[in-house]
Amino acid sequence: MLLNYNNRKFRPVLNSETGEVSGDTLFRYRQKGSIVTGEYSGGAIIAGNLIAKVDEAGNLDMRYQHINTDGIIMTGKCSSAPEVLSDGRIRLHETWQWTSGDLSSGNSIVEEVNS
Repeated sequence: MLLNYNNRKFRPVLNSETGEVSGDTLFRYRQKGSIVTGEYSGGAIIAGNLIAKVDEAGNLDMRYQHINTDGIIMTGKCSSAPEVLSDGRIRLHETWQWTSGDLSSGNSIVEEVNS
């Protein structure tokens, strides 16, 4: 089954300590072919965007950048593996690493939200 991320919204439900997104961060995804783009903001994030390639299994190979509430531009990379929940929403299991700042890495889970 080919997943389509177009017009889907996600919120984090779990993140590693060195991550900056929280339950107050909202991600909005768009998709054209195998390219996914997105914008995100909320919590410690003033404005951010991402770009990713999606494979046949729905996995995302992503790069992201944002400006946090301290006025610092942060960049990173992320691999996201999808899980389709019983209600049809998508949960993404993510492994990420900063490519700026302390270069730390972590894991997060984001889930699709309705609305």
